[in-house]
Amino acid sequence: MHDAPSPPLAPAPEPLSHGLKQRHLTMLGLGGVIGAGLFVGSGAGIAVAGPGIVLSYLIAGALAMLVMRMLGEMSAAMPASGAFSVHAERALGRWAGFSVGWLYWFLLVVVLAVEATGAARIANGWVPGVPQWAWVLVFMVVFTVANLAAVKNFGEFEFWFAALKVGAIVLFLVLGVLAIGGWLPDTAPVGLANLTGQGGFLPNGWDGVVSGVLAVVFAFGGLEVVTIAAAESQDPARNVARAVRSAVWRILLFYVGSMLVIVTLLPWTSMVPGQSPYVAVLDAIGVPGAGQIMNVVVFVALLSALNANLYGSSRMVFSLAERGEAPKGLLAVSSGGVPRRAVLASVAFGFVSVLLNLKWPDSVFLYMLNAVGAVLLFVWGLIAVSQLRLRRRIEREAPDRLTLRMWGFPWLTWAALAAMAAVLVLMLLDAGSRPQVLWSAAATGLVLAVAGLREWRTRRS
Repeated sequence: MHDAPSPPLAPAPEPLSHGLKQRHLTMLGLGGVIGAGLFVGSGAGIAVAGPGIVLSYLIAGALAMLVMRMLGEMSAAMPASGAFSVHAERALGRWAGFSVGWLYWFLLVVVLAVEATGAARIANGWVPGVPQWAWVLVFMVVFTVANLAAVKNFGEFEFWFAALKVGAIVLFLVLGVLAIGGWLPDTAPVGLANLTGQGGFLPNGWDGVVSGVLAVVFAFGGLEVVTIAAAESQDPARNVARAVRSAVWRILLFYVGSMLVIVTLLPWTSMVPGQSPYVAVLDAIGVPGAGQIMNVVVFVALLSALNANLYGSSRMVFSLAERGEAPKGLLAVSSGGVPRRAVLASVAFGFVSVLLNLKWPDSVFLYMLNAVGAVLLFVWGLIAVSQLRLRRRIEREAPDRLTLRMWGFPWLTWAALAAMAAVLVLMLLDAGSRPQVLWSAAATGLVLAVAGLREWRTRRS
C-alpha cells in the first residue's frame, strides 16, 4: 500500500492562523508531558521498581527524547498542522497518513474523557454541591469556547498552565534537595539509607525496572502536540526546532530528578499506588496543606491536558480533511484562522467519551480506553519509520531543510524501534497490560483495514 509518485517535500500553505509565539511553544513543550501521570501515577512505578524507578524513567525518557528528536527533525523540515500524519503520508503513502492520523485523533478524544472526569472529581471534592457531571460540562464548554476563538487563546491557556506545572516541579526539586541536605528547619541529612535499604537500589531486580518502564512510559505521551502547534506560529521551522531542543533535556531532568528526590527522602515501601508520592514528600518535610497544594497542581495539569488534547485532535482531523482523509466539511475556517468545525467534531466525540466514562466506566469506556492503551507506541513506531525514509529523501532533495538533525542516524532510530517492539512484547507477557495491547492491536488493525480498502477502491476507480 504505497502511493506513487511521492508527495512533494515542500509544505503546502495552510489557511490556519499563525498566532502562537515562541514562548507558547517552548512552554507547551516543557509542560506538555508534566501531568497527572507524573504527579499521581508515578507511585505505581515506585511500588514495583523501588529506587530503580530512576532507571525506569531514564529508559522511558530516553525513548521519548529520541522520538521527539525524530519528530522535531521532520517538523522543522516540513511543518504542518498534521505533523507526523503528514510525514507518514510523505514517507510511506496515503494509507500510513490516514492510519496514524485517525489513531492519534481517537487516542486524544478518548483520553480527553479521563482528564475531564478526573478534574471534575477534584472540583466536586472542593464544591460538593455541584455534581460531577456539571463540572465536566463547565470544563468542556470553557475549553471549547477557548479553542473556537483565536489560537492565541489556546497558547495563553497552555502557557500559564504549563508555567504553573513547571514552577511546581522546580519548587519541589529545590525543597527536596534542601531536605536531603538537612538545610530545612527541623530536618537532618537523610544520606543514602532509603536508596540502599529495604532491599537495595534494585529490590525487585531488573524485572522491577522493566515493570517500572511499562508503568511510566505512557506518561511521556503529549510531547507530540508541540510539533502540531508549531505550524501555527510565525516561523514554524525555527520555532519547532527551538522548542524541541529546549524541552527534551529539561523534561528528563524534571522526571528523573523528582523521582530521585522522592526515593532518596522516603522509603520506597511506603509508596501506595494511586496516591501521590509528591504529597507524601511534602508532608514528610512539613509543608502545610501539601495534599491540597498537590490537588491544585493535578487539577491544573488535567485541565491543561484537556485543552491540549482538544487542540491537537482538532488540528489532526483538519489536516486529515485537507488531504481528503476526512469529510471535506471539516475544512471550514473562521476569519481568525480557526478550524471551528474540526474543533466541534472533536469536542462532540469527546462529550460522547465523557458520557460513556460517567455511565459505564468499567465496561464500554474501559474497552475504549484499552483500545488506545498502546496506540501511542504504534504512533511512535510510525514516526520512527517515517523518519528513516524521509531523512534520506530530505538529504537528497532539500538538505537545507535539515536545521534539526536526529542524533546518531540511523542507528539510534533503529534502537528506538527495537525498544518500542520490546515494550510491546513485555506488555503482551504482562497479564495486566496484555488487554491494552490486544485491544489496541485490534483498533489499529481495523484502521489499517479501512485504509487498505480505500487504497483498493482508489486504484480501481
